[in-house]
Amino acid sequence: MGIYLNPGNEQFKASANSELYVDKTELITYTNSRIGKERPLICSSRPRRFGKTMAITMLAAYYSKGCHSEQLFAGLRISQNEFFKTHLNQYHVIFLDIQWMYGNALEEMKRNPSVQVISYIQEEVIAELRKAFPGCVKDSDVSLPSVLANINAQEKEQFIIMIDEWDCLFREDKNNEKLQKEYINLLWGLFKGAPSGAFLKLAYITGILPIKKYGTQSALNNFREHTMVSPRQMAEYVGFTETEVKELCKICRMPFGEMQRWYDGYYFEAAGHVYSPNSVIEAVDSRKFGNYWSGTETYEGLKMYIAMDFDGLRQLVVDMLGGQRCSIDVESFQNDITSFHSADDVVTLLIHMGYLAYDSKEEKVFIPNEEVRGVFLRAVKNDGWEEVTKAIKTSEALLQATLSMDEKAVAQMVQEVHMQNTSSLAYNNEISLSSVIALAYYTACKDYTIIRELPAGNGFADMVFLPRRASSKPALVLELKWDKTAEGAIRQIKEKNYVSALKEYKGNLLLVGINYEKRNKKHQCKIEKFEM
Repeated sequence: MGIYLNPGNEQFKASANSELYVDKTELITYTNSRIGKERPLICSSRPRRFGKTMAITMLAAYYSKGCHSEQLFAGLRISQNEFFKTHLNQYHVIFLDIQWMYGNALEEMKRNPSVQVISYIQEEVIAELRKAFPGCVKDSDVSLPSVLANINAQEKEQFIIMIDEWDCLFREDKNNEKLQKEYINLLWGLFKGAPSGAFLKLAYITGILPIKKYGTQSALNNFREHTMVSPRQMAEYVGFTETEVKELCKICRMPFGEMQRWYDGYYFEAAGHVYSPNSVIEAVDSRKFGNYWSGTETYEGLKMYIAMDFDGLRQLVVDMLGGQRCSIDVESFQNDITSFHSADDVVTLLIHMGYLAYDSKEEKVFIPNEEVRGVFLRAVKNDGWEEVTKAIKTSEALLQATLSMDEKAVAQMVQEVHMQNTSSLAYNNEISLSSVIALAYYTACKDYTIIRELPAGNGFADMVFLPRRASSKPALVLELKWDKTAEGAIRQIKEKNYVSALKEYKGNLLLVGINYEKRNKKHQCKIEKFEM
């Protein structure tokens, strides 16, 4: 058992013995299915604190010859699989945490400037291989792929290679092309060079970014990729599923509704709603809902990306802050943090980083939940976003004016927000108006669940505000009109019977009609208390 060769199972044991452990061992069923296949190469990319390291240490504990894990996995789901013992602790595993090794290499460079990062990584692993296979590894060997090929040729041994934070060097040293080229050459030798097919049994690499689409990194184009845009077979292992979160809430007596408001939002067609594991566990452990996942990434990083000068990027952010789902093209993104050519590229990066969620069926992007919405709010507080910040700050007053049925004040505040936060090209646009209205009512999220285009009666209500369980505030049905009348908006709510879906709010329901006159850019408001 070594640090890199055939690691032990201590790290996964600590996770599995946790009081809040969620069983994700069925991931092993998928990785087992790739062993012995033509392309046994898997790349799983997902945001920080979404369980990447837990998953890869679990796989190491299962496959590594350096430990005995049958009792550790006993009672977990994978133990019920008929092939559970077939691959259990049967392979030589090479485990590389690139972020940790990179940090160690930098420390070595302080003492010895001649140290090179990629050489350091290879030398560390080769030193352990030399001890395990003394007749196969010479003192002069410096190439890890060549060493593995020699071991395979002489001993017929094969290896499972696991790399955590595989993209670290591209993120941490993004402008060092020499280092990146050397790293890619190493990965090419491990995963695509001619001898690698002989010594490689399985490869599993994790990171935040998907594999880059052009240039030298095409050396990794034979990997099966699982990303936040397309998780494929690994969808249910990216984070906690809604079923798993409900069970945790039940066991720990936490309100699922609040858990949902704070941390729900990511959605994969194959798995349904997905939650950030770190945020859920921290909330349960501390018995307090708050901003946990985003604390692992500074808002300064998000601020840097959304401040980029691409046409339409600012409007996209405003629309998403207002609850809008926006259409984007995720295919043009080159999977790195330096090659941006459009607003879509920036937004796609934010999907992979977890700041945004993506609906692959509709090809739309959106801010996933209250936790991440708070990060966006902090990121737009300065640097030219004063109008957005002002709208959010005054949203509490707008909600109070609405609940007080102060029609004149509501119309005036909506008009100010509309003028300040909509570009001249999109100002006279119904979708823009809807997004701005949602932005104007930003703080209502604390007391309401806001639903856009709610199927009700004989149509779809533009916006419905449903009070949260602990709130005594009235429900709101808000209808928007364009070059018509606010009274006409109220009349439509009644005629199309939108209120039929809100019978439980009898006696505690307000109808709100807002009209925008394109010619003079004026807004009118009509508010009426509805008695069923």
